[in-house]
Amino acid sequence: MPDLTVTADDGALTILEFLERRIPAAPRSYLRQLLKSGKVTAAAGHPLSERETVTAGAILRLPSSRHLLEYLALPARSERELEILFESREILIVNKGAGLAVHAAPGHEADNLTRRVTDMIRDRGERFRIAPIHRLDLETSGPVLFGKGKKACGELGKLFMAGAVEKLYLALAAGRMEGAAILESAVFAKGKEKEAQTRFRVLAANAAATLLELVLVTGRRHQIRAQLAGAGHPLFGDHRYGGPCPPPLGRLFLHCRKLAFTDPFSGTPVAVELPLPEELARFCQVLNLAAGH
Repeated sequence: MPDLTVTADDGALTILEFLERRIPAAPRSYLRQLLKSGKVTAAAGHPLSERETVTAGAILRLPSSRHLLEYLALPARSERELEILFESREILIVNKGAGLAVHAAPGHEADNLTRRVTDMIRDRGERFRIAPIHRLDLETSGPVLFGKGKKACGELGKLFMAGAVEKLYLALAAGRMEGAAILESAVFAKGKEKEAQTRFRVLAANAAATLLELVLVTGRRHQIRAQLAGAGHPLFGDHRYGGPCPPPLGRLFLHCRKLAFTDPFSGTPVAVELPLPEELARFCQVLNLAAGH
């Protein structure tokens, strides 16, 4: 059971204010619910209320819940700042790093991209629903589009359904590939085999690896990874599909370089481009592949 000790620096804070200071990653609503349910107690065992004030030297006892332990281990929101790539009244595009889930999922309930964006919007004092319009795999980096408000989410969702959003990826495949072509094969999606198409062109290659630029024609889950593995060229860092995983890499070599579409509200083109993350560019140098694309 975690304990928090009140210090003289905590002054005359209320219990809720004290918890917000000591567990900055936790949302206010979550902390209030802990207090309302009587799960935060004094050392003597009696439950504390949010409006009581703290006293130097007092000990607050917290429940041993998995979520709370995750919040205690996370840095403050200011240390988890988002990189905003584009923003308008209806649209927000942010950079997602490898290892950060887009949605809440087992093991990622306390910290995920949607949670970070929601926290940022609330910290601004803005009141509207915000949601991701598409997803990137946990280990894939790149831009993610969010809609600001129910109407915006609906209109942006229609763009994806109509295939009106360009998503361009960079990936490092095992072995040598040549030229430009289209991958056409069936991949598993939602428990069924579905046809998938991916256009690609070779940017650089040697006997060990090929740096590819890829454009999704269809949008199946794990499409690029599954199709390249099926073609005998799994991605570097892809444990799931049998790709080579050398220690210097440390992540999946798949990055969404470009996201482009026409803003359905203003009619103007929107294009966000992100170069290869530094760790992927360095790995290309290790393999003597030019990554300046």
